[in-house]
Amino acid sequence: MNATERAALLHGFELQDEMAGMVDERTLEILDRRRRTAVVKRRGWLVRRMLLGADVIGLLAAMLLAEWVVSASSNAGSVDAVTETLLLVASIPGWIVVTKIYGLYEKDEERTDHSTADDLAGVFHVVTVCTWLFWAGTYLTGIAHPTAPKLVIFWIAAILFVCVGRAVARSLSRRSIAYLQNTVIVGAGEVGQLIAKKLLQHPEYGMNLVGFIDARPRVRQEDLGHLALLGDTARLPAIVRMLDVERVIIAFSNESHEETLRLLRELKDLEVQIDIVPRLFETVGPNVGIHTIEGIPLVGLPPAALSASSRFIKRGVDLGLSLLVLVVISPLLIAVAIAVRIDSSGPILYRHRRVGERGVALDVLKFRTMRLEYCRGDGYGGATAEVEFERLMDDPSRAQEFGAMYKLKDDPRVTRVGRVLRAASLDELPQLFNVLRGELSLVGPRPITADELGRYGPDADALLTIKPGVTGYWQINGRSKLSYEDRVRLDRAYVGGWSLKLDVVILVRTVRAIWTRAGAV
Repeated sequence: MNATERAALLHGFELQDEMAGMVDERTLEILDRRRRTAVVKRRGWLVRRMLLGADVIGLLAAMLLAEWVVSASSNAGSVDAVTETLLLVASIPGWIVVTKIYGLYEKDEERTDHSTADDLAGVFHVVTVCTWLFWAGTYLTGIAHPTAPKLVIFWIAAILFVCVGRAVARSLSRRSIAYLQNTVIVGAGEVGQLIAKKLLQHPEYGMNLVGFIDARPRVRQEDLGHLALLGDTARLPAIVRMLDVERVIIAFSNESHEETLRLLRELKDLEVQIDIVPRLFETVGPNVGIHTIEGIPLVGLPPAALSASSRFIKRGVDLGLSLLVLVVISPLLIAVAIAVRIDSSGPILYRHRRVGERGVALDVLKFRTMRLEYCRGDGYGGATAEVEFERLMDDPSRAQEFGAMYKLKDDPRVTRVGRVLRAASLDELPQLFNVLRGELSLVGPRPITADELGRYGPDADALLTIKPGVTGYWQINGRSKLSYEDRVRLDRAYVGGWSLKLDVVILVRTVRAIWTRAGAV
């Protein structure tokens, strides 16, 4: 029985006190020796090799494409092409070293939610630097003479092929049992159980959650009852050895500061990944910075308001991308508009009043997904729509769902075409016109109604310092599976940690979320 199978057997069981004596010192020494000497095929071992293969294949494919395109349009000799290809093959170890320096092979083992979208900036830098160095080396030595068109084609193709290859490599890796990391959470309080729920909601993270370590755990929530309580922290080293635990998450345990430090030192000797939930984690955004004062780490929180230059860059990206997307999808917009009109009578677009930047009201555009008489608001269903809404809210389960999510999963007012549009998020495409008008941004907090603003409490002012977005941080972290409190927390984290890189990552992951329909209603 392997470690993963042993861990799986623990799900749904409470470990008894006798477990402390199940593993003697001799057995622990053997397990420690295995962990240190055996070539264990874990996530890091697997993903590093898969990414390495993807990088090599991507570079070679880019070179072959560049050679083929240039040779097909010119009379370049095949000897030069062969020489340049051989030089690229010979330089691949150097490319790998630079990629390693950029840390593009280790992040998957360290970070639970790392994806190819997070690699985009690093891949761009690596390919740009190494392509320039390759040209400089051939120019100075005179070994080969790659032309400017060939280098540009190679540069663009290498970025594309390497990113696509890495996405495929990660997808294949996630299908292997070696990708799973046996994980325990130290602390079974409110924060520890919140972390557990998040891990269970995201199986793509590859976390095989074994259970909790806590001497005085809180009563577990119903959806976490199957997770084992493994005992107190004194048992943690033995549990790590016996169950081959690879990740330990410290989530506000009840242990003293000194006891937690001792525990961390022991875990480092066992070569496990350690994650620590920081104090005041509600205020820590995705781009928080860590700096030091004489070795003491400080967590730096950037100002919530965007600078003038950041606003200018963000607006430029909004205009450029929204125009490009609208031109590309214009046939789709026409087809959807025709389908909405044929399916039910009434206007094609629905305007929903929301609160925008600085509290200014705006009308968010969407394709109409409900029958006209059920659309709330002036100019639509009017009193009839309000009566139907109140009738739905008479159902306690629906009232609870709407109060938590501000939407209904199975809404009887939605048309046949509307259900398809909502499932594929196509109903939100007209919001690109809001972006062109400067009312929305491509990425930002959720556009909320005036009624919702009170639920943000003291964070409402910070939320209104930035334009709402067509998509946002919450969109890539569960969408409709999230509770309302989680959405508020993610909006707050985005406002406090904006960066252009974060916007790019959110846009790329949004496309993936829509394609896979993850969390859609």
